[in-house]
Amino acid sequence: MSSFIQNQFEQNFITTNVDHVFNWARKSALWPLTFGLACCAIEMIASSTSRFDIARFGAEVFRPSPRQSDLMIVAGTVTLKMAPVLKRIWDQMPDPKWCISMGACSSVGGPFNTYAVLQGVDKIVPVDVYVTGCPPRPENLFYALLKLQDKIDTMTTLVKRPTEVRLDETMLEEFKQQIRIAQIQNPA
Repeated sequence: MSSFIQNQFEQNFITTNVDHVFNWARKSALWPLTFGLACCAIEMIASSTSRFDIARFGAEVFRPSPRQSDLMIVAGTVTLKMAPVLKRIWDQMPDPKWCISMGACSSVGGPFNTYAVLQGVDKIVPVDVYVTGCPPRPENLFYALLKLQDKIDTMTTLVKRPTEVRLDETMLEEFKQQIRIAQIQNPA
């Protein structure tokens, strides 16, 4: 009788650890928050159409609210005026959260090496995956999603991932100072 019960348990039970189950659930149901700022946003929108179908990768519904999402896709040029807004939205997202920097402009400022453009979104939020291209194709975004899923799969539940980043307050002060100088030199 005891061997019968033991055989039943072997056939009907799966043993695993909690991290594996949580990571499987997290990577299989990413809820992206769109932060489309420029031409890369068009490619991000195209990735959700029936031709490319981002739903195959578990990121089907783009969320309009940061409180409902766990993945921020920053697509396009981030200006210094938009940087505090992006940081505030990032802070409103619940943990665990991830960020994909899509395109050359959001990753390193692109061709815009000016006083008004943030030279990389990683200066204000932690970026998990960078997508190269100007603008990158939807296939590149899918590859980044697969890389992010691999990264999520190796996470441990009990270790808290750092979400605070090097927010440089002097950047905004320099920007405000340059605006004041420009207004003095060219009064409207």
